[in-house]
Amino acid sequence: MKALVARLDSFGDVLLAGPAVRAVAARADRVTLLCGPLGAPAARMLPGVDDVVEWDAPWVGFEPPPVVASDVARLVERLAQDPPDVALVLTSFHQSPLPLALLLRLAGVARLAADCEDYPGALLDVRHQRRPHRHEVEAALDLAEAAGFPLPEGDDGRLAVRRPPADGCPAGEDGYVVVHPGAAVPARRWGQERYAATVRLLQRAGYRAVVTGGPGERGLTASVANGAALDLGGRTGSAELAGVLSRAAAVVVGNTGPAHLAAAVGTPVVSLFAPVVPAERWAPFGVPHVLLGDAGAACAGTRARVCPVVGHPCLGTVSPEDVLAAVGKLTGRAPGLANRTEWTP
Repeated sequence: MKALVARLDSFGDVLLAGPAVRAVAARADRVTLLCGPLGAPAARMLPGVDDVVEWDAPWVGFEPPPVVASDVARLVERLAQDPPDVALVLTSFHQSPLPLALLLRLAGVARLAADCEDYPGALLDVRHQRRPHRHEVEAALDLAEAAGFPLPEGDDGRLAVRRPPADGCPAGEDGYVVVHPGAAVPARRWGQERYAATVRLLQRAGYRAVVTGGPGERGLTASVANGAALDLGGRTGSAELAGVLSRAAAVVVGNTGPAHLAAAVGTPVVSLFAPVVPAERWAPFGVPHVLLGDAGAACAGTRARVCPVVGHPCLGTVSPEDVLAAVGKLTGRAPGLANRTEWTP
């Protein structure tokens, strides 16, 4: 049996689909993962994935491409050359699976399953109703089981990636604390100065700090590291970053892809979590973690990309000392601070 699992969103979203992908792979002979360009690096790291088909859907993402008939036709033609027997369309709670379901039907997919609130007509064979208050990982697993793909015995259902590189970790000796200051949208960012102050506190408290970021975040990581920490900004691809995170004692990060990558390699997470999306759906899954931020702030549940409240109070009330205490909790240490000073913006 050939199966296709679709998750068209970002890097972190694809990582959260991983347990459902493994459930499908346990019963299918071959699994293709259909994803967008941002999710493709994560797709190639997931156990159980045999093929990756990349397509930039015009209904997904912050800056979706225009609808072009020839582009849609190429996707349908590609899938129709060897159509899967079954497909699962994974979406977040606010998304519709029906546009992709239509294209998959046109490609000849015989059996389709998705969470769907809208009437699907002939587009779905399994119209599953998402249970309330389910994490994105659990919701995807629920759909997989409803489609005939229960999680196999012995699989704990946690996030996982293929084993990171064993040698040549650019962060050096294990046990450091990773600080990842970037995030895809401003509403989920804590602030450059706060991160820099956190690095200083961590170093003074006896931790070795390592700052990570993507190629476009080199200026940010250099400012946060400020000569006090190892700056790996722009120096790690997805697999290399997984290796760096896997050897860390803890990771300090916002609600963004590397938080889920840290969970996938089993590293505890201090999550600076802006409640524009619900933590019950998007918090680090399956690893010890501490959520910092005001879950009851006025921005809660808005899905805002830019903070709609002056002063960014959901994260603005979190201090570097709060982060240091959370790192101490997760690492089992209560380090003393030499010449401790309170941080002020």
